[in-house]
Amino acid sequence: MASDSSFDIVSKVDRQEVDNALNQAAREVGQRFDFKGTDARIEWSGEEIAMQASGEERVKAVWDVFQSKLVRRGIDLKSVHASDPKLSGKLWKMTATMQNGISQADAKKISKLIRDEGPKGVKAQIQGDELRISSKKRDDLQAVQRLIKEQDYDFAVQFTNYR
Repeated sequence: MASDSSFDIVSKVDRQEVDNALNQAAREVGQRFDFKGTDARIEWSGEEIAMQASGEERVKAVWDVFQSKLVRRGIDLKSVHASDPKLSGKLWKMTATMQNGISQADAKKISKLIRDEGPKGVKAQIQGDELRISSKKRDDLQAVQRLIKEQDYDFAVQFTNYR
């Protein structure tokens, strides 16, 4: 009797890769000519990433530099959410947060999609902030992965724990 095969659907960001991208962006912001004299900075502020500059367009440019570094490091931009630039004193500030985990509503959306359009015999089980997908056939699991990749969710998904 063959046992069930399974995998997990998660939404996690590698903190070390984000830290590396942040350090590269900070170095570039410090060296680029168009950021000279604009008080442009990017740094960790607790669990958030704080960006600041003397103008709204400059702080948006810092955000663009950071996004390009994230993409180069293989981090999906759907997992990073930035606030709108706000004027604070004479500096414009912006914050970005990392999304870790799939919300209950999003997990229900994915499991409903699997029930409705996925192969028969595939089970989706919500476990905290991740989903466990199991089936007797590995081919069905691969079909579910293709189905989920085709959807355009507003959050990043990764597949882990293949068994």
